[in-house]
Amino acid sequence: MRHTVMASAMVVCTSGMSSEAAQTVMITINLFSDPICPWCFIGKRRLEAALEARTEIKTDIGWHTYQLNPMMPREGLSRYDYLTLKFGNKDNARRLFANIASIGEQAGISFRFDRIQTTPNTLNAHRLIRFAARHGVQGNIVERLFTAYFLDGMNIGETATLVYLAATEGIGTKETEAYLNSNEDLDVVKAEDIQARQLGIQGVPFFIMDRQYAISGAQEAEAFYPLFDLLSANSLAVA
Repeated sequence: MRHTVMASAMVVCTSGMSSEAAQTVMITINLFSDPICPWCFIGKRRLEAALEARTEIKTDIGWHTYQLNPMMPREGLSRYDYLTLKFGNKDNARRLFANIASIGEQAGISFRFDRIQTTPNTLNAHRLIRFAARHGVQGNIVERLFTAYFLDGMNIGETATLVYLAATEGIGTKETEAYLNSNEDLDVVKAEDIQARQLGIQGVPFFIMDRQYAISGAQEAEAFYPLFDLLSANSLAVA
């Protein structure tokens, strides 16, 4: 059974374990996200901050597909057209992204929304994330995608960009090109996106921990601590 825990529910929990005294505990995290979601990038940084503070917690993180724009044309849309369609005008979008940029700075991210020229279809980016798992660099590729899009303004819907990013993590160019130019995992990635919605996931990031508890949204690092404590207690009780 999966329990969804929101930030408001977190504040009633208390942490009874210190990182110095606690035993090492392994937690599996299934993380649904989209590499063009700024809140997913922020959520990743906040999770990392939580794990840095709680060194007894070790994680096995699997990244899963959720497309913010599943009906996006394969070639993507110009940033101007996308923002106009989604927000009505650039002023509305500018105010929203200024707020996100401010929050991002607090998480150590210097968003450069001004560099983004194209809002891409992320289907192949999600395929690359899945492909990277076979090479043991899934988390690294996720980080590369976030930074390429939000810091460098790269079009992560283009095959050439994805091949370049894969190469920076040691995945062969020809191997990546062959994979992306095929239909391998295409249906699997689409099905994963559909499954996420069937699970009731309506936004990302969405964290499922040990298949039992879930956190929705880019919560502050402290929001993870009570679940770490709960899962640690469960693990020790079973041991």
